[in-house]
Amino acid sequence: MVMAFSSPEEYERVLEERIKSGSMGYRKMFDLTGKVAVVTGGSGGLGRPTALGLADFGADVVVVARDVSKLERVKREIEQLGRRSLAISCDVTNPDDVKKMVKEVVDTFGHIDILVTYAGINIPKPAEEYPFEDWKKVIDTNVTGVFLTCQEVGKVMIKQRRGKIINISSVRGVFGMPRNYVAYCTSKAAVIMLTRQLACEWAPFNIQVNCIAPTVVATPLTAHIMRDPELSRMMLSRIRMGRWAYPDDLIGAIIYFASDASNFVTGQVLFIDGGVTTWA
Repeated sequence: MVMAFSSPEEYERVLEERIKSGSMGYRKMFDLTGKVAVVTGGSGGLGRPTALGLADFGADVVVVARDVSKLERVKREIEQLGRRSLAISCDVTNPDDVKKMVKEVVDTFGHIDILVTYAGINIPKPAEEYPFEDWKKVIDTNVTGVFLTCQEVGKVMIKQRRGKIINISSVRGVFGMPRNYVAYCTSKAAVIMLTRQLACEWAPFNIQVNCIAPTVVATPLTAHIMRDPELSRMMLSRIRMGRWAYPDDLIGAIIYFASDASNFVTGQVLFIDGGVTTWA
């Protein structure tokens, strides 16, 4: 565990002790053994690999989605990796559902150390024709759902006086699209500001709230981009590394923000974009 030191002298003393022991212990910063993680959207193209990645680093993982049948496979896979798991049906836009989910996790494991908020949707349509009901669906899921989940898990973490929250935004939360993304871009921008505000409010409780903002990741959610030759060419041309991101490209950042390695990092947005934001 990363320590907080009272003085430079204390740090030097601990450093010398570590050297004498033959190990600096830095590898342990990323060890999640004994931690309990909750992943919303846990059956999705990003949620499933993230849940498995957290389990691979030692965490017990609760996967959450509306359709529990889709979660059972992920639960079994986590258990095959030697970790404990729960699969919980939850509509993140429903406050009562979220409260019940958090209570079940705490009743089972006693604590929640990590939250990753993947649950999200996109309904691409032109702004001038965007139906209100579709706007509401996107904002309710991508913004209100993230807030409600952070709020309820945050209450647990405040009592514990520790916790890690990783929200999922997008490069589209900072840079717009030529068409069809008015609700999605707005929602992802809101997630960035929500992350920063929660980081401000909860820092005194030793809760770190951060955000990752990927470019296009090849998953079922982005299949419409891959199928559209013009949109696909345009999006890929912005990625300086010349390829789509894949879920594994996100795992290192998730583990960093979930682990003790990021204990003095909060309110940050990490772009995982192959160079998109270097020249956008």
